Amino acid sequence: MMNAYAPTALPLTHQACGQTPEVMTKILDENVNLALWQRQLPVHIVDFGALLLSLDEPLADAIVVEMPNEKTQPNLQGLASRFNDLEGYTGFIADVSWLVSAYACLLGAKRIGLRLRALDKAMCPRFHVDHVPVRLITTYAGIGSQWLEEGVMERSQLGHQQAEPTRAGLIQQVNAGEVALLKGEKWQGNEGAGLIHRSPALAPGERRLILTLDWLA
Repeated sequence: MMNAYAPTALPLTHQACGQTPEVMTKILDENVNLALWQRQLPVHIVDFGALLLSLDEPLADAIVVEMPNEKTQPNLQGLASRFNDLEGYTGFIADVSWLVSAYACLLGAKRIGLRLRALDKAMCPRFHVDHVPVRLITTYAGIGSQWLEEGVMERSQLGHQQAEPTRAGLIQQVNAGEVALLKGEKWQGNEGAGLIHRSPALAPGERRLILTLDWLA
């Protein structure tokens, strides 16, 4: 007779979510393709992001951060420097610096590609997988990225609009401020299991402030 109280086995590929930064270490688990830190940003950083977007100015910064050892402090000089007179800028840069250091420590990354962009349209509007080892994505202001649990969409149909789910309950949403680590196709042993995700659609006049980190070496 089946035990009604037996724990339900996790699917072969699954996601880990939690409200403390320790959940980010779950991305190292073999069958986890998303580790989501469900944090809330401090008010001063929320206000900074909102103010930056309200200026309606372009922002597309890309830098390579060298992290030769764990004691290295990220050199973010010049990042969003045109906005350094806005209240909250110092706290914002401190938060980005912490994320870079945590990402480097977690993965043993020595070189990290950092992109900070203010977007007014979806960069990747179709559900897809990334051909990278692990990408960190966080949205400081505006709508966060969307993702699918395993089995919701056939991987062979990625990129085909007609095959994408339309029922809202099937599409998972990352909230602003939350930190997502997405395992891609180039993580050893994760071939065919990269997290399926997309950029959210934006209404006319809507913008988002997004940070991504990539493991370069």
